Amino acid sequence: MVVGYGSCPPYGRGVPPTPLFMVNPAAPLDKICVLSCGISTGFGATVNVAKPKKGQSVAIFGLGAVGLAAAEGARVSGASRIIGIDLNSSRFEEAKKFGVTECVNPKDYDKPIQQVIAEMTNGGVDRSVECTGSIQAMISAFECVHDGWGVAVLVGVPSKDDAFKTSPVNFLNERTLKGTFFGNYKPRTDIPKVVDQYMNKELDLERLEKFVTHSVPFSEINKAFEYMLSGQGLRCLIYMEH
Repeated sequence: MVVGYGSCPPYGRGVPPTPLFMVNPAAPLDKICVLSCGISTGFGATVNVAKPKKGQSVAIFGLGAVGLAAAEGARVSGASRIIGIDLNSSRFEEAKKFGVTECVNPKDYDKPIQQVIAEMTNGGVDRSVECTGSIQAMISAFECVHDGWGVAVLVGVPSKDDAFKTSPVNFLNERTLKGTFFGNYKPRTDIPKVVDQYMNKELDLERLEKFVTHSVPFSEINKAFEYMLSGQGLRCLIYMEH
């Protein structure tokens, strides 16, 4: 089975898409399609880049599909606290199914959310993963990690005119800021391995399948956009009608 990859930023800005690559022909396309982008991005951002240790705390900014995949990565890594941050409180119950232990809506506070998280965690979280593309969320994700060992990973793609502004003291205090694209997976070599893990039941099949919340025929593709824009769904499977 040959699958392609190349729908995510920064494609369209001078970066060529990755060539096609082979995966296990027995793998069901309606299940593994979520691995081509989004799920791998969030999961990889946590396990490959943030690399939380067992018992550490992790803050996830944005509880869409990518953020929930990042939370799943934190759960698999053994994080003791996984704090989900989102402006849409209706996402909180679903987030708890993916390992999030507590949820915070910045609109509920009259202080910066990074200060709220620092107070919740006695100085800051060990790791944070930003999955929104909001420059303010990126700054908050960096400023909410603990001095000395905190690591923040940026996943979302901001506007080209945005500027990341923070005090240089945050770097002097040994906080680390990282960025990632596609969760540091190499599509041609790594995704076939992830598909094999799925087929060998080394990955939780039920959790992976929960990312597909809607399914529509191609003739109703506008519904898929409606689900995305309204925040009603995580991933919508679009299939060709016979």
